[in-house]
Amino acid sequence: MNVSIKTPEQIAAMRVAGRLAADVLEMITPYVKPGISTGELDKICHDYIVNVQNAIPAPLNYNGFPKSICTSVNEVICHGIPSDKKILKDGDILNIDVTVIKDGWHGDTNRMYYVGNVPEHAKRLCEVTQECLYQAIALVKPGCTLSEIGTVIAKHARGKHYSVVEEYCGHGIGLVFHEDPQVLHYGEGYNRRNDLVLKEGMTFTIEPMINAGKKQTKLNTKDGWTVTTRDRRLSAQWEHTMAVTADGVEVLTARPDEPFYREL
Repeated sequence: MNVSIKTPEQIAAMRVAGRLAADVLEMITPYVKPGISTGELDKICHDYIVNVQNAIPAPLNYNGFPKSICTSVNEVICHGIPSDKKILKDGDILNIDVTVIKDGWHGDTNRMYYVGNVPEHAKRLCEVTQECLYQAIALVKPGCTLSEIGTVIAKHARGKHYSVVEEYCGHGIGLVFHEDPQVLHYGEGYNRRNDLVLKEGMTFTIEPMINAGKKQTKLNTKDGWTVTTRDRRLSAQWEHTMAVTADGVEVLTARPDEPFYREL
């Protein structure tokens, strides 16, 4: 793997991009309610990124992706395409995935939203998935390995009787949207054979995708992007971009309500 080490100046630039991405998720929160379309959410985020933040929405036209954010509802695991025809309804769970480019640097983050009155079983899935991310973040420091990160995620999810999506993963990030390393959310198999020891200056995302049912996925061959659970049961995801520091980790996309948030 060709893993780049960022300088303090480069991480400072990524910190700005990360904060902008986090701000988009904060900004869009009050709009997430029954009756709005995912297409409208995309338009609001696009306008905010371009006209307020003077930044670039990285997903737009990335390998042909047609929108500025990803909106994944209920059984959609990731890469859901916003649409004016997709109207959110009471009880839905929604993931919004935002990546902002500022001065060439990427900040990538996503979170779950509850649409109206969400069933307790759906809330529990979202909560456990966030716990998986937080437990993984707590491990990040020089000397930690990628397989340790994957192991803690899989252990927590499976311990709650959920499954872990294996086909999609976290990734290195910087001037490039997706770079080495791949950050798998399980510890066995490929992850053990191609392990990586973390070093200060590495930047990457952790973004566990956890299913209520089985781990198998299905790609929509018509649009080439939308990934759903094969059994059509619910899926949840949370994501942060982070940098390995001398003694731990800095979460570059942290929001004010999170324990690792830092003022710029």
